[in-house]
Amino acid sequence: VSAGCVSEAGVPFLNENDVVEGRVDCKGRPVLRSRSGCWKSAAFLIGVEVPERFGYYGISSNLITYLTGPLGQSTASAAANVNAWSGASSLLPLFVAFFADSFLGRHRTILLASALYILGLGCLTLSAVIYSSGCQTTTNASSCSPPGLQIVLFFISLYTVALAQSGHKPCLQAFGADQFDENDPRECKAKSSFFNWWYFSSCAGILVALIFLSYIQDNLNWGLGFGIPCIFLCFGLIVYLLGTYTYRFPVETDQPNPFLRIGRVFIRAARNWHASDSAVSSVAEAQGVLLQEGFQQYKY
Repeated sequence: VSAGCVSEAGVPFLNENDVVEGRVDCKGRPVLRSRSGCWKSAAFLIGVEVPERFGYYGISSNLITYLTGPLGQSTASAAANVNAWSGASSLLPLFVAFFADSFLGRHRTILLASALYILGLGCLTLSAVIYSSGCQTTTNASSCSPPGLQIVLFFISLYTVALAQSGHKPCLQAFGADQFDENDPRECKAKSSFFNWWYFSSCAGILVALIFLSYIQDNLNWGLGFGIPCIFLCFGLIVYLLGTYTYRFPVETDQPNPFLRIGRVFIRAARNWHASDSAVSSVAEAQGVLLQEGFQQYKY
């Protein structure tokens, strides 16, 4: 096979100038610049961001009202629960991003996060529907309190949503940046425009959630208020899957993740905390490792 061609599984007679270096398609084949990436892929990813932000802020913006209303919590307890959930939603992306870069990859992490999103929102809808149906069957308002099982289901679903958005938040935007070739001047310019549209779509999803979902949850039905974001996330997942064959995936390398290498340094330092210099030197010599001079040589 000549340099301008690929294997039988690929597309024959590829134009070398049209092949994006360091990127492959979903089947591991070289990708053509004219058929993949850039706005062909970015449009799908922007379409996923709108329902994701719509779903997340559709819950977080009115969460304290649900806790103090249907769940019957005090304002202090509800505020503490909202703060704990918001803190978890802010911290989890750091760990999920590390896990995605080290093991799963961005594409698989986004798919898993979307499934968790739909599962969490579906369970939230179920818990709200159970409460509404239970209150409609009783005429005593004081006895209309949520059972313990419903409260457990609610909080499990709530933190499932927090975990899901932690997969979406770092990976979807980074995966969008992967669709633009920095070595191409036109795509490099379009990349900055992509982030502008990304931020605009994110704000649009938040705005719609704050205007419409808050009204639906307060005046109509909580089950409907949680169910609509679940339906939107289902459409978002479908949109994401529709763009699978246009996405550019980074070529996997055998180089270890830098965070793993840093972690090994700390682990080895902890193991050698109480070891003498001679013991460390003998172990390093047995492993064929050349020890470097320590900071002692730089003392005045």
